[in-house]
Amino acid sequence: MYVKKGGVPMLPTTAQLQDQLVHLIGARLLDPLEILLEDAAMVDGVRTAVRIRAAAWARDMLEADDRVAIGLIMRAVATLYPGDGPFDPPTDWWRTPMGRVVAWRVGHPTAERVSYPVAGAMLGITRQGVHDLVARGRLPRHPEGGVLPTAIRDRLRQEGHTRHA
Repeated sequence: MYVKKGGVPMLPTTAQLQDQLVHLIGARLLDPLEILLEDAAMVDGVRTAVRIRAAAWARDMLEADDRVAIGLIMRAVATLYPGDGPFDPPTDWWRTPMGRVVAWRVGHPTAERVSYPVAGAMLGITRQGVHDLVARGRLPRHPEGGVLPTAIRDRLRQEGHTRHA
């Protein structure tokens, strides 16, 4: 859930982000491997390693300098969301722990512009809220429509986007 405190969007806790990473890696990578190998015991050690490493990944995504955090985020997105086309998660994904961290650290990893609904999800506001920000000149509109993801990232950072309560 996208929590706000005093109108400032909140980043997830390290535990929330770790839980999502463990779930995603399990569902997208380890469960299919277990099915393919027909042996849960062969994957158990990797599951344990992922739980341990996910704590460090979550901490780095939230606390490391931009170079380290963005590199890790880009590797995670490329690994967990492979495809032939550009990364294009559903709008609700931006409200997840991973989505909130990606918006804060990167903006959108592959898009030059995002729609108002996606911008709203990234900012934790409504589509109408995005429209109002654009109309008042507080959020730059992309020349071809939508909003610049880097402007969303910059707004999250300048608003004092905080870690957690």
